[in-house]
Amino acid sequence: MTAEQSAPPQDIRVGIIGVGRMGADHVERISRRTKGARISVISDYLRETAEAVSATAPGSRVVDTPEEVIAADDVDAVLIASPGQFHREQVLACIAAGKPVLCEKPLAMNSADAFDVVRAEHEAGRASVSLGFMRRFDAGYGELKDALEAGDLGAPLLLNCKHRNASVLPGFTDTHMVYDSAVHEIDAISFFLEEPAVSVQTVMPRSSEKAPEGLHDPLLFLFRTASGTVITDELWVSTDAGYEVRTELVGSLGAATIGQETGMVTTQQTGSRWGGEVPLDFRPRFVAAYDAEVQAWIAAVADGSFVAPRSATAWDGYVAAAVCEAAEQSLTADGPVEVALQNRPA
Repeated sequence: MTAEQSAPPQDIRVGIIGVGRMGADHVERISRRTKGARISVISDYLRETAEAVSATAPGSRVVDTPEEVIAADDVDAVLIASPGQFHREQVLACIAAGKPVLCEKPLAMNSADAFDVVRAEHEAGRASVSLGFMRRFDAGYGELKDALEAGDLGAPLLLNCKHRNASVLPGFTDTHMVYDSAVHEIDAISFFLEEPAVSVQTVMPRSSEKAPEGLHDPLLFLFRTASGTVITDELWVSTDAGYEVRTELVGSLGAATIGQETGMVTTQQTGSRWGGEVPLDFRPRFVAAYDAEVQAWIAAVADGSFVAPRSATAWDGYVAAAVCEAAEQSLTADGPVEVALQNRPA
């Protein structure tokens, strides 16, 4: 055995673009909880923010631009957590540089720009883009996906989704309800059913007295796939109660529900009880999913496959963008709106 063959594997050197709330979380995650990886280069619009975050990641350095991150010799893979309007150009630059990339949603700000990424990846000759729909790595999502793939539930007939927030930022509109909230369930349709929604209709119940002015809250989307599966997506973003995500799959052989975590169950002479805790936002609810997503991505970069099994791809990002556009149109349409999808490159 040569010295080269016996040498321990080197950590994947990750460059990160954007270290606001989500990006800083990823820096902490990779530095402390991800095996086989380290942060090497950081860039942010605010250099002082980048410097502060870099101080928490030993051995990392700060550069001024995303382009420097992508081109750096000490960057093997790129994680993009910048604002969504910059994602298209940054992902295209990663593809051109031949570097695998994990990009937080959205892939782009519209379906046409997202398809540009799909086309560029196709022309490059290999898949290298992973999109940060972290729910695909949630334990409950995995269990339900496994049950579907095993045929335990039969043919999927209905997928009922619930997505609730304690509150939203000022200025949150029905359009934000599509692109910031429903987008997760839109990707769940492709993940669980392995086919996209082909139409969507909006149903607006009476709004809660807690709803911010001008926002229809709660809101219901009805999606349908080509095979006839119907998906309901109930969104309620001003509950004042916490962050909840639940999913029920009704199949021809049975039904299964995820997202109803009960916490510890106790049975004893002094009394029996069960109970759980509803988190205030998405980060504690899905922290394990984020950890699993990034770890799977690092493993895929290390073995040369670049995109982990079950990860959302550039195509998934394009589909989500196209379905979101139809959902936005349905907010003011009378009846279902058809989803316009281009053909997937071979």
